[in-house]
Amino acid sequence: MRAWSVRRPGAMATGPLEPVERAVPPAGPGELLVKVRACGVCRTDLHVAEGDLPVHLAGVTPGHEVVGEVVEAGEGSLHERGDRVGVAWLRSTCGACRFCRRGAENLCERSSYTGWDAHGGYAEYVVAPDAYVYDLPANRSDVEVAPLLCAGIIGYRSLRRAELPPGGRLGIWGFGGSAHLTAQIALAEGAEVYVFTRAPAARRLAMELGAAWAGDSFDPSPEPLDSAILFAPAGELVPAALERLDRGGTLAIAGIHLTDIPPLDYQRHLFQERQVRSVTANTRADGAEFLRLAARLPLAVATRPYPFAEADRALADLAADRVNGAAVLVL
Repeated sequence: MRAWSVRRPGAMATGPLEPVERAVPPAGPGELLVKVRACGVCRTDLHVAEGDLPVHLAGVTPGHEVVGEVVEAGEGSLHERGDRVGVAWLRSTCGACRFCRRGAENLCERSSYTGWDAHGGYAEYVVAPDAYVYDLPANRSDVEVAPLLCAGIIGYRSLRRAELPPGGRLGIWGFGGSAHLTAQIALAEGAEVYVFTRAPAARRLAMELGAAWAGDSFDPSPEPLDSAILFAPAGELVPAALERLDRGGTLAIAGIHLTDIPPLDYQRHLFQERQVRSVTANTRADGAEFLRLAARLPLAVATRPYPFAEADRALADLAADRVNGAAVLVL
């Protein structure tokens, strides 16, 4: 089968992603062999390719927003051949540690991840544990449902971690695949959304989707914010976001990777009970809740399809902020 492999992690200009041929893997007990129909291109894939994240599997195939069809079901699997399923970031947890036992499987000390610990969806086939795949909204196409499987799910968890009060003002820093979905959920729940991004095209998209305001990353906020989410992996934006929070406001940092945060001034950034919270992966319950919302709400999923043979170009475009919305590989 055709696949892409991270042979030499490094900047996209160095060509870290290479096409390879591999044997089609078998499905073991409790596993599914999924024929990939579409795979979203996530910023985490970029972190894996460029070496921002440590290597967990040499030559790994990235991709964890996979929409595909079950072609083989291992013994004990609940899904059957022909089912359309989604393969997401969280691949497995131990189920026995103190975090799993208390319902926080996203913090499991022995968790594993698709496209980092095991080969992912930049390939014609992928194997995934049946217990960790998702049933998908039938009213959405493969291309538009793919970004929901990480961009959507992690954005949903970030919104909950930001503790946005009913009818509150939400600030969003960065406006790519995850942020444009999260903004629509917040708007549907009655929030006012203020978007901070350096990309003019992203600012236009934000306003088209119903944002109250869109400006540059360091522009002053028109109104004090009740909550904020940082999607851009830029630590220098943390003080900017905190400074724009009202008293008691919460900043949730959505990414798996963040550059260094500059020193914070206690009075300007944290006093009056402002707080900073990280977001670490998601639980399967988060994913199921979000996908139920996605089936019910008229979310506009902005996508840019790429042929499978151009996965390297898709990641390069993402790195250069040339993607408005979410990039998706189509097989």
